[in-house]
Amino acid sequence: MIESRKEDHLNICLNKDVDARKNYWEDIEFYHRSAPEVDFEDIDESVDFLGEKLDAPLMIAGMTGGYSGAGEFNKRLASTAEKMNLAFGVGSQRAALENKDLRESYQVVSEYEPPLVFGNIGAPQLIKQDGEPPLTVRDAKEALDMIDGDYLAIHFNYLQEVVQPEGDLRAKGVIDALKDISSDVPTIVKETGAGVSTEMALTFQDAGVDAIDVGGRGGTSFSAVEHYRNKESKMKKISKDLWDWGIPTPASIVQCRGSVSVPLIATGGIRNGIQVAKAIALGADIVGIAGGVLDALDKDGVTVEQYLERVIHEFKTVMFLLGCKEIEDLLQAKKVITGDLKGWIK
Repeated sequence: MIESRKEDHLNICLNKDVDARKNYWEDIEFYHRSAPEVDFEDIDESVDFLGEKLDAPLMIAGMTGGYSGAGEFNKRLASTAEKMNLAFGVGSQRAALENKDLRESYQVVSEYEPPLVFGNIGAPQLIKQDGEPPLTVRDAKEALDMIDGDYLAIHFNYLQEVVQPEGDLRAKGVIDALKDISSDVPTIVKETGAGVSTEMALTFQDAGVDAIDVGGRGGTSFSAVEHYRNKESKMKKISKDLWDWGIPTPASIVQCRGSVSVPLIATGGIRNGIQVAKAIALGADIVGIAGGVLDALDKDGVTVEQYLERVIHEFKTVMFLLGCKEIEDLLQAKKVITGDLKGWIK
């Protein structure tokens, strides 16, 4: 059942080590500016994104929904996003489209007013799978209406699908289906840990999406998540072998920024303000955080708001040390690329 699978995913992320084995953000260093020539209090970390002003270039990335207990998670996250004036996304809404009893865990989001709210459905479900009809434009609109959302994230998670026991493995025609949805619904594309290449970024832009979430390697590996779920030895081994599959997030940002004009969201391994600054400096418009937020949800004595306040203050501190008064100034910050990432970017 979808409901139990969603709860499995969340529990595994909370209790197992499912991060990629290398965090490529460590391969980027900034040149320190001894004389910043800007006052800390004058630094503006706000950003305009998809027609809305955010107090910081941050999004609480889509994580959960569709099972008992998920509603409380989404309620806490949406209220924090509203209070801090940050973007917010829910997890996949497929379960709620199939079972109206599960809608409450998503609908609680509509009680709050973050500046941007993103719905979420899976790209594999846009085409007919074994015994399952495809989701339609009507379903897409229903998903957005359910949460009073602004944009619908179409997540491309074929790596996860191919290594999970109940995965949807038909992919032919998915871009045409994406075009149909994007022509009628405000849409973004979201990768889920394997990154977006130059070729795919151009394909998504041509399909009419309003933004791309590069969702690269470096954070949660959903192949690792499925490794812990798999009972059958062959698939357990394959999912472990594919633990580190994909394009690193920083490399994906560079590739996409050099090829498309639509806004970019960077997710994948970002947990602190230094990494937020690195993502923006490479060309991301905003940054999505999931893993660090999930840890804060589960940790005694630390609220999501406190965690994000620290991330934002650290981000502002990096801007100060680089002499950046506004977000756009980070694009000019001098940096050096080292290690494995250097090869990816070349």
